[in-house]
Amino acid sequence: MLEGFSLFVKALWGFMTPGILFDVLWATQLGIIVGMLPGLTATMGVALMTTLTFHMEPSNAVLILVCMYVGAIYGGSRSAILLNIPGTPANAATAVDGYPLARQGLAGRAIGIATTGSFLGSAIGLIMLAFFTPLIGNFALKFKSFEFFWLAIFGIVICGNLTAPKDPLKGWISGFLGLFVATIGMEPYHAYQRFSFGYMDMAGGIHLIPAMVGAFGFTEIITVMKHTRMEVVKGKIDRIFPRMSDIAKYWKGIIRSGLVGTFIGAVPGVGEDIAAWTSYDLAKTASKEPEKFGKGSIEGLLVAETGNNSAVAGAMIPVLSLAIPGSAPAAVLLAAMFIHGVRPGPLIMIEFPSFVYQVVAMVLLATTAMFVLGLSMVRPLVKVLSIPREKLMPVVFVLCVIGSYAIQARMFDIGVMVVFGIIGYFMREMDYPIAPMVLGIILGTILDKNLIRSLIISEGHPLYFVESPISMVIAGVTLMTFFSRTQWFRALKSKIGSFIRSQVLRSSKPG
Repeated sequence: MLEGFSLFVKALWGFMTPGILFDVLWATQLGIIVGMLPGLTATMGVALMTTLTFHMEPSNAVLILVCMYVGAIYGGSRSAILLNIPGTPANAATAVDGYPLARQGLAGRAIGIATTGSFLGSAIGLIMLAFFTPLIGNFALKFKSFEFFWLAIFGIVICGNLTAPKDPLKGWISGFLGLFVATIGMEPYHAYQRFSFGYMDMAGGIHLIPAMVGAFGFTEIITVMKHTRMEVVKGKIDRIFPRMSDIAKYWKGIIRSGLVGTFIGAVPGVGEDIAAWTSYDLAKTASKEPEKFGKGSIEGLLVAETGNNSAVAGAMIPVLSLAIPGSAPAAVLLAAMFIHGVRPGPLIMIEFPSFVYQVVAMVLLATTAMFVLGLSMVRPLVKVLSIPREKLMPVVFVLCVIGSYAIQARMFDIGVMVVFGIIGYFMREMDYPIAPMVLGIILGTILDKNLIRSLIISEGHPLYFVESPISMVIAGVTLMTFFSRTQWFRALKSKIGSFIRSQVLRSSKPG
């Protein structure tokens, strides 16, 4: 323990030079900008930045990439709050309460709350990264094909349950629509074309970024075109720094979301989006004011940002200890480490014992820079809200087109963006939530690969899917969440409650 602390202090002190601190500031700020622009995700930012750091020293290069990663996951909350367009998939849960707060004239306060939640989440994840890397990494290694299958289903059920509280069936339909979209293209093991209808572009599958940009960005553009006189969000900045009462009031939710987000981030291939939604769901379940969620809840916004940012540090745990990425940006970061001569994995504490604590110091510097820059740049960004939305939409449209095209330089992706924008518009008009569909596209690849692998391993036997204790727990929680929201289950629960009460009253009567 003392040796690890001394290595951390030594690593942190080694970064305390003007040049490196300047790199921390500009890389984190660039990450915030990348995260808040529609279509430019943390994965893209880390990937593009990797090519620019090829000739740098390994520690400096990885530091810049970590700052880009941390800044981008946080930066997506800006557009989620100000424009109701999540900058990254991890910020979809942020928009649920962040945007209503902005419409109430509390944009500055919302961004301050989101910044604080991001800082606290990163801090909790940082502690977990430093002290529990071997423990959590080994537990994450226990997740196999069956566990990943149930985890994908759990993510869809939870997201649909949250985004459509009045009629969760609509949320589940939206989520499973996203899972279907993810199956378009080549089958992952035998490259058999599915639902491509003979088109080569369709055979390559539907990429997440154009679909997400269309569903959130272009849908918003169409909505504004139809409702040109819709109310412009006013950015009243009465207070940027959050009240201590707002933070202290929800300290249990912050700690819970930080721990849950770190754990989910440490599970390979899951990512920050599930961490945010799971944290949001747990907070809503335990909240004394669940009716405020989705209408501008401070607690909902705070735990969503705490969850997704704690998952950043959590995603680095399997990267360092197992050489397995916890998320898509972490996968690019892992590749960059190999490029720069660092070999993460079980032997890293033997071959590169100081590097783990260097990464901990990097996350600390990036988190601090994110907090300072996040609070100091609130006023200029909130001024975006004073612009009439119909005048802002052409800029958003250009960013949507560029963000969709820049991934693979295909005109097909622009068409995908437009199609999903139209689909999203009709879904919004019919009160179908869009976020579960996007999450379904994200989780579809995980579910597809692990379902096929599980069927091969089990030779089609269904009992194998609930054989392990982890699979049983995840499947049980998923089914309980699903059935608890159905009408017949509520009716059955009411009848059982009435029967029990009648029996209690009968037994309490004398004689």
